[in-house]
Amino acid sequence: MSPFKSSLYWRLLISFCAVNLLALALGGFLTTRFAAYTTAVEINWANLAQGADQAYEAGGTAALAEWALQQRHEGIEASLYEQGQALVPIRLPSSVQGSLQTWLDAKRDVVLQPWPNLYLAVQQVTGADGKTRQLVALSRVHTRLRPQTRQTIFLAIQGVLSLIFIGMVGWWVARNVAGPVEAIRHATQRMAAGELSARVGRDQGHAHDELAQLARDFDTMAERIEALVAHDRSVLQDLSHELRSPLARLHLILDLARRSKHADEAAGYFQQAEQEIDRLDSMTGEMLALSRLEGGIPGVSREPVELVGLLSECVRRAGLEAHAREITLALHPAAAVMVSGNELLLERAFDNLLSNAIKFSPVGGRVELSVQAGKDKVALSIRDHGPGVPSAELESLFRPLFRGSNAARADGHGLGLAIVQRVVRAHGGDIRASNADGGGLIVQLDLPLAPAERA
Repeated sequence: MSPFKSSLYWRLLISFCAVNLLALALGGFLTTRFAAYTTAVEINWANLAQGADQAYEAGGTAALAEWALQQRHEGIEASLYEQGQALVPIRLPSSVQGSLQTWLDAKRDVVLQPWPNLYLAVQQVTGADGKTRQLVALSRVHTRLRPQTRQTIFLAIQGVLSLIFIGMVGWWVARNVAGPVEAIRHATQRMAAGELSARVGRDQGHAHDELAQLARDFDTMAERIEALVAHDRSVLQDLSHELRSPLARLHLILDLARRSKHADEAAGYFQQAEQEIDRLDSMTGEMLALSRLEGGIPGVSREPVELVGLLSECVRRAGLEAHAREITLALHPAAAVMVSGNELLLERAFDNLLSNAIKFSPVGGRVELSVQAGKDKVALSIRDHGPGVPSAELESLFRPLFRGSNAARADGHGLGLAIVQRVVRAHGGDIRASNADGGGLIVQLDLPLAPAERA
């Protein structure tokens, strides 16, 4: 995943940019206030005027120009005026130039602040030659700090503010990241210790960031694992119960065979023992198939499967069993339709459905099959005309080893429909059962069409 698509990345970027801008603005403001506050009376305008006059009298305009350059380095624009004319050039704002002559004609000392952070001083000074001159000085702050010093103060204040703000943002980020991570870590440790009910909780992290999504995914995974373990335990308990009866019968049969006095009598017991062994073998095979389906093996191999042709072949194979009970298998004509899946697993599912329908159909009954293709899926229904299933048992019909109140009518282990459900779900489909009007059970499968069929 690209970091530019991460909400956490954008939150951090915006936070740090905002912090830097805030530190820059607040640093400039505090620097100005600090310099003005700590050195507000440091400039002595009268002494400054005396220094300018002494430089002029000692070396003329050249010395005065050198003195003015030195003052400029210290943040002050200054020059001497004589008879309203500057003895060396001075840079003044145009608005100050318009009012300067008025202040010079007043012939008195003034210190003005025409705008915030701008100071203008006009000072009268009488030189050794007896002439009166006037100092005009302009300073951005009422201070004699050098520009380099002010820059140093600004950088120091900005650096301190940046450290403070970045520390606050870092604490906020660590709090928002470490909290969900610690919750996930704690839930993981609880699961590793065997507490399968451990959950992170839905309130970790922000609503849509990656950590909240990770917490939700962890909880979904934990719920799935808990459900699978609970299912496996239930199946194991049911299987142990189901195996106990044939094993007990097998033990009794063999004991009776061992005690038999005649070979013919023992042969009968051995025949019964073989039937019980076949029953155990069949049940074990079906449980192994169910276990493999639970493990997700069907998703490994997918290929186009022509559904109607496969169903026709399953009907043909089941014809022998149906003929023995005088049951008619009717597959309503349908056009060829393609699904994407595992042919062997689908074949096993159809065989189980047909076998189940035949077992519960009365002698001379009828089993009807139909296939109907829709826009995105194909619906396959199989209906028998047997006793149906009590409404209260329909929800449990696909549970492994479940045998309803009608189970006595036919042999079975309660695994056939459970295997069918796993196969259908492994193919992204759905299965449901309902009682038909007039009697009998309808089992309907919905399987997604192959991509080419959808197009």
